[in-house]
Amino acid sequence: MALRTVRVIGDDVLRKNCREVKEVNERILTLIDDMLDTMYEANGVGLAAPQVGVLKRVVVIDVGEGPIVMINPVILETSGEQTGDEGCLSLPGKSGVVTRPDYVKAKAFDEEMQEYEIEGTGLLARAICHECDHLNGVLYVDKVEGELHTVDYSDVEE
Repeated sequence: MALRTVRVIGDDVLRKNCREVKEVNERILTLIDDMLDTMYEANGVGLAAPQVGVLKRVVVIDVGEGPIVMINPVILETSGEQTGDEGCLSLPGKSGVVTRPDYVKAKAFDEEMQEYEIEGTGLLARAICHECDHLNGVLYVDKVEGELHTVDYSDVEE
């Protein structure tokens, strides 16, 4: 397991469509482990493969309930809406107001290429939508309502 460099806005890889994962091999498993390590090290709640320079449809998420690995995720259903601050590891120190669905149902494959469905509300719904957008070259800044603002970390406890 290793930390990977998170690509930042302006890097062309963040605007490309990702390719479907056909099989889970050692390289994909290593990618997933590295993505989880990188996400946790950066205190993120989600990370998509293009954010570490890999154009594969792989996402990892952890909103505090344990890691979720999504290979070839597809959003099946959404409902409701939530509007709130959103940030991204590829745009460090910034956030902006984004409206997303409040409920999401998606299907994906796990590390054994077993298909599963996941439902989420609130932060999990937001994270699934945000990370799936990355797989299609869409960044949250494309959806920001108003201006981006600087995140103040001075009042965050370690």
